[in-house]
Amino acid sequence: QVQLVESGGGSVQSGGSLRLSCAASEYTYTNYVMGWFRQAPGREREGVATLNTDGSTSYADSVKGRFTISQDNATNTLYLQMNSLKPEDTSMYYCAVARSLLLYKLGAYDRRGQGTQVTVSS
Repeated sequence: QVQLVESGGGSVQSGGSLRLSCAASEYTYTNYVMGWFRQAPGREREGVATLNTDGSTSYADSVKGRFTISQDNATNTLYLQMNSLKPEDTSMYYCAVARSLLLYKLGAYDRRGQGTQVTVSS
């Protein structure tokens, strides 16, 4: 079974940067909508960024201008570059893939990873 494996989380101070990686194996944005979402304990899932099958990207308003989603075509690794991090970005971050943007937004993922923790201190 194809897995998604995230890495790159950690603890940083406010204003710092992290780059999350997701080894996506056979998944590419040309065939699946790929993205990152986050969920903190007791809070609802929040979509952070998506890479759509036409190559376009979309971001939550809370991260626009600070986060960038991309995929390395050679390795199929999905990235989330996070800059100017804020304490409110603290959460568990997950990568996920879905067959369509609608399914992705509904949380109907084909696969999702186990998550990587991001903690931002003030």
